[in-house]
Amino acid sequence: MFVAEQAPYLRIAADLRRRITAGELRPGERVPSTRSLVREWGVAMATAAKALTVLGEQGWVRAVPGSGTVVSDRTPQKPPLGRARLVRAAIALADAEGRGALSMRRLAAELGVGPMALYRHVPDKEELVRLMADTALGAEELPEPGPAEWRPRLELAARTQWRAYRRHPWLAPVMLHSLVRPPVVASGLRLVDWMLRALAGTGLHRRTRLQVIMTLNGWVGGLAVSHAFEVEAELDTGITGSQRLEADMAVLVGHLESGRFPALTETITGLSDVDLDEAFEFGLRVQLDGIAVLLKES
Repeated sequence: MFVAEQAPYLRIAADLRRRITAGELRPGERVPSTRSLVREWGVAMATAAKALTVLGEQGWVRAVPGSGTVVSDRTPQKPPLGRARLVRAAIALADAEGRGALSMRRLAAELGVGPMALYRHVPDKEELVRLMADTALGAEELPEPGPAEWRPRLELAARTQWRAYRRHPWLAPVMLHSLVRPPVVASGLRLVDWMLRALAGTGLHRRTRLQVIMTLNGWVGGLAVSHAFEVEAELDTGITGSQRLEADMAVLVGHLESGRFPALTETITGLSDVDLDEAFEFGLRVQLDGIAVLLKES
């Protein structure tokens, strides 16, 4: 997996924090200006400004009209590094920069601690990712007792998953890395249990009930994984899906005009792109209709 190097603005902010805590920059003294940081670090003006903004948000520096940015009179007190804070920071990092940016070293830099401090709260990155998934999915609440009828209950469960996957694109690849042997995540178990209760008393064999839930969740997750890969590719290359399609358009047109794909050509000519949420809505209706047929035949 690709591991992103620490962003330049974070390296600058970390160095300035070190100079403040070491007493090289004292309270009330001016910190290097953005122009000075540009010359010292060889970065863009926006990068230098972002480093100072981060320090200001953390309470290390403050802006003084007419004097520039100075060291704050009080050194900020960091909240204790507990497991919950660690997981929240990891989720925020993965949300902003993708799974590839998540490493214990990078996360430690974001939290302003040494990498070994993280291992007092999680044994390894694998357990951290499990906790991230549990927290992100668990934030989507399921009502109790919930809808009594199976269809609105399963529809709500599907929409709950979809909402979580859209908010956290990295989540679907974690939860769906195996459909038949999924990761053991408490919030995922709660979701499946909640869904299975929708099929209680339907007459379906318990194995069939489980397969119904696996099929529905697998479809939602599969659509979300496709979106996740597109997001990751955009973060990695800087090229959006629309830009990639535009670059491939000449190749696509050539294939369509060859006459080898008549049904596809007739179907998509003049149509706009299919929106991801549109695909979800259509597919969800088809999934639930199929379950309804299965229940009638049982």
